[in-house]
Amino acid sequence: MSTTSSSNGLLPTSMSGRHDDVEAGGSDRTQDEHHEQLEHDPDDPFDLDNTKNASAQSLRRWRQAALVLNASRRFRYTLDLNKEEHYESRRRMIRAHAQVIRAALLFKLAGEQQVAVASSSTTTPSASTGNFDIDLEKLVSMTRNQNMSSLQQHGGVKGVAEKLKSNLEQGIEEDEKEVIDRKNAFGSNTYPKKKGKSFYMFLWEAWQDLTLIILIIAAVTSLALGIKTEGLKEGWLDGGSIAFAVLLVIIVTAVSDYRQSLQFQNLNDEKRNIQLEVMRGGRTVKISIYDVVVGDVIPLRIGDQVPADGVLISGHSLAIDESSMTGESKIVNKDQNSPFLMSGCKVADGVGSMLVTGVGINTEWGLLMASISEDTGEETPLQVRLNGLATFIGIVGLTVALVVLVALLVRYFTGTTQDSSGATQFVKGKTSISDIVDDCVKIFTIAVTIVVVAVPEGLPLAVTLTLAYSMRKMMADKALVRRLSACETMGSATTICSDKTGTLTLNQMTVVETYAGGSKMDVADNPSGLHPKLVALISEGVAQNTTGNVFHPKDGGEVEISGSPTEKAILSWAYKLGMKFDTIRSESAIIHAFPFNSEKKRGGVAVLRGDSEVFIHWKGAAEIDYNICLYFALISNINNISCLEIILQEFFRLAIDAMAKNSLRCVAIACRTQELNKVPKEQEDLDKWSLPEDELTLLAIVGIKDPCRPGVREAVRICTSAGVKVRMVTGDNLQTAKAIALECGILASDTEAVEPTIIEGKVFRELSEKEREQVAKRITVMGRSSPNDKLLLVQALRKNGDVVAVTGDGTNDAPALHEADIGLSMGISGTEVAKESSDIIILDDNFASVVKVVRWGRSVYANIQKFIQFQLTVNVAALIINVVAAMSSGDVPLKAVQLLWVNLIMDTLGALALATEPPTDHLMHRTPVGRREPLITNIMWRNLLVQSLYQVAVLLVLNFAGLSVLGLKQGSNHAHAVEVKNTMIFNAFVMCQIFNEFNARKPDEMNVFSGVSKNPLFVAIVGVTFVLQILIVTFLGEFAHTVALSWQLWLASIVIGLVSWPLAVVGKLIPVPRTPMSVYFKKPFRKYRASRSA
Repeated sequence: MSTTSSSNGLLPTSMSGRHDDVEAGGSDRTQDEHHEQLEHDPDDPFDLDNTKNASAQSLRRWRQAALVLNASRRFRYTLDLNKEEHYESRRRMIRAHAQVIRAALLFKLAGEQQVAVASSSTTTPSASTGNFDIDLEKLVSMTRNQNMSSLQQHGGVKGVAEKLKSNLEQGIEEDEKEVIDRKNAFGSNTYPKKKGKSFYMFLWEAWQDLTLIILIIAAVTSLALGIKTEGLKEGWLDGGSIAFAVLLVIIVTAVSDYRQSLQFQNLNDEKRNIQLEVMRGGRTVKISIYDVVVGDVIPLRIGDQVPADGVLISGHSLAIDESSMTGESKIVNKDQNSPFLMSGCKVADGVGSMLVTGVGINTEWGLLMASISEDTGEETPLQVRLNGLATFIGIVGLTVALVVLVALLVRYFTGTTQDSSGATQFVKGKTSISDIVDDCVKIFTIAVTIVVVAVPEGLPLAVTLTLAYSMRKMMADKALVRRLSACETMGSATTICSDKTGTLTLNQMTVVETYAGGSKMDVADNPSGLHPKLVALISEGVAQNTTGNVFHPKDGGEVEISGSPTEKAILSWAYKLGMKFDTIRSESAIIHAFPFNSEKKRGGVAVLRGDSEVFIHWKGAAEIDYNICLYFALISNINNISCLEIILQEFFRLAIDAMAKNSLRCVAIACRTQELNKVPKEQEDLDKWSLPEDELTLLAIVGIKDPCRPGVREAVRICTSAGVKVRMVTGDNLQTAKAIALECGILASDTEAVEPTIIEGKVFRELSEKEREQVAKRITVMGRSSPNDKLLLVQALRKNGDVVAVTGDGTNDAPALHEADIGLSMGISGTEVAKESSDIIILDDNFASVVKVVRWGRSVYANIQKFIQFQLTVNVAALIINVVAAMSSGDVPLKAVQLLWVNLIMDTLGALALATEPPTDHLMHRTPVGRREPLITNIMWRNLLVQSLYQVAVLLVLNFAGLSVLGLKQGSNHAHAVEVKNTMIFNAFVMCQIFNEFNARKPDEMNVFSGVSKNPLFVAIVGVTFVLQILIVTFLGEFAHTVALSWQLWLASIVIGLVSWPLAVVGKLIPVPRTPMSVYFKKPFRKYRASRSA
């Protein structure tokens, strides 16, 4: 295997561009100095600071360069580079052989006795279709083959709905029995999941470690030779003890890995459980995608995922992205000539509604999902860097092990090695072949065990452990992580570009001000001062130009209004004005619609009244809409439609500004008539028709209040103090954005509200690329921005060196979410397209939850650094003591079984204890973690050198002067005295690690005990380690090559470990240089490469 000496960890590989990591020994270096020292190294395969959009070539490169002892375990949670190719081949096969694959899957499920279990997660259809008038197979065949003639034979979508006993307007009945009957007849919207790996598979993978295999072979050899020479009673101990220790390491490793796997499975289940709206009993209800049944009527909006196969009921400008199923990236328009919809596709544009005709494995999407395994693998930047660090340490460890092996063999065959009783082990011509083989096996075992300890195989996996822990805890903090790398990258975030609505505000909107008929209404929703015809026009415009719904319960209960928060606010306002929602929609029909567009900031509909009258209704941003209105409706006489005079234009402009300054969202409602003969007659022409936007009559302007979230000001303050710049990017009026920014603390005062600190999206997008990069640094608030403006801002900030987190909820936000270092979508208001483009879903849409994600991101990095410091201290001490002892005396004080126990403490238990530390407030008192900062910082170098030098000094003193220091007699019982000395070395070494584990918790704080009670797992692991050490030393003497120690020696061991606490405090008083130590490591490599390339 090829190995490459890496700069990772020991040599710097990441930098945020502007901030230093305080915990990591950050300093006040200038940006130029920082860039010079920590620039990207193209020759380092592990210098991969962003894996989000990394090429397959760069991912393969670092894997090939890594020194790996157990590839199946090390690369378990990395990206499957052949996944896309496998996915594409499965998709093609399913499209060609869907019927056969479905039959085979049904047969398999029947064999597993799951067909009859209606409530099972893999419920499958029975042969009977119950009380329904259409056969399942015909329904599935019609949809899959997109058979228009079959659809017509059934009477079109209306006929299919009747046979499915569904209502195209109201959906199926909202009754549990009704839903169960449909699941029994047509199946549930689930598919059989690929079974995850069993515990035995994890045992097998843990077994694949090359060094452990060699140790097992050595143990078996030693066991056979021992039994042959010493008999079964005594001869099994050496080989048996090593074999048992190896098995213990394998079992503990497998248990840890298996638990991680279960956590990832749970998180994947959560990611797949999409919530969506369906019509049931005339009411809009929110359900899980798994609860969708055949016959459901589902509204479709831009950004939604099509949850099942179905037929279009009605739609306007409906365009579907079918690339997930067909592999073709083109957008397909859906209308009555092409009404079939495939599960798994996305709504690219427009609105509509569909009738569900196929669910679960009766769809191609279900068959595809059932046939591919969930890929939980993904590289993270920290994981790649730690592989580089592990490779570097591994090379050093292999070198040390080789030196020890050669030294021990040379000393052995030159006759200078003595056993515990002082006798020479090898005498030429006298020592038997079996003894020589046995002694060589023991020497080889020691060398291999040093490799086990020296090569930190668990170091890169510690990232997965801490990420799995963090992801589970982040769920409780209302954040669902979709990409592992985002969890750690949030620790490096230098700026957050946040939406306003729903993130900084509550998204609970109400109309509080209204201007209609040329004046302000005294009460926003009191119609008494308005002409009935004006109210009728407003009501029609609101009722028809909406994606929301008004439901009147049959029992006369309170009216239920559904839709987006803005739609709900306007519908509620119009309802109070006297709007008859159902009546209006039944008396007039929408013949064409222009769905709300985030670029134009408005949406409109063409409504046909009777057979001759057409009205165009528009609704959108007030300052845009009122500018294109030529007329206004007088409050006194609706028939007197007057021109918008300059004085009234100024009145409306001032009214909009006044509402905006009060942080109100301003929406204008306007309309115009259209001659019927100017409306296209053919459907094809109608679909291409652009709704007239000229000569509009302004009906009303409403001001909608959306209050700031409680606690958002404090969250912004925490971000600012943590060196994270919060920027607001909103589609709202600039005055509204400014008012909210002041209220949230994003702007400190009115004096800051000058361009370019506060800027309109239009102004920003018209700048040149270079100008945008300069202006982006100063922007705090961007108003009237389009999704493309957000994308341009993200690109400009990233070019300036910022690590950018972006929030988004709309389909058009997808490019910005994808481009950003961390894309944060909204769990409540976000579309499925936005969620799939994001890295983390904020489940409660709350900015405070974004701040918690930043804390967790910093915690991941800090925990890994704690684990590195702890592990390297053990590595350095164990390697030095064994090398020095081997070179000087021909023997090592730490035996193979003891080193395996130390490895278990260091790798698995140490990772569990330190990688699962919860985040603290201290993390938010620092600047962001630099993405090019070295993993091993100056503070960590200082701490680990202080501790390892102390441990080495104590252990060497015990090794060479232990008999006299400990007062052990060297008479006839010399062998026992040596065993006591070696046991004392082993015990003191483990005690040092137990106490040093506390020091590792707080690398840069004096009080290493703060918060320890909040991490019961840490306390439990330390306690278990201590108890097991007592049992090993006291009761497993022959097995672990130890003897029982007196209480005085136990006390001495504890005191030796205890000294590491005050030593850590003294060590933290030692100042560290500003320039990272890693820079000095890197210079020789660069000079060497420069000389070779010259």
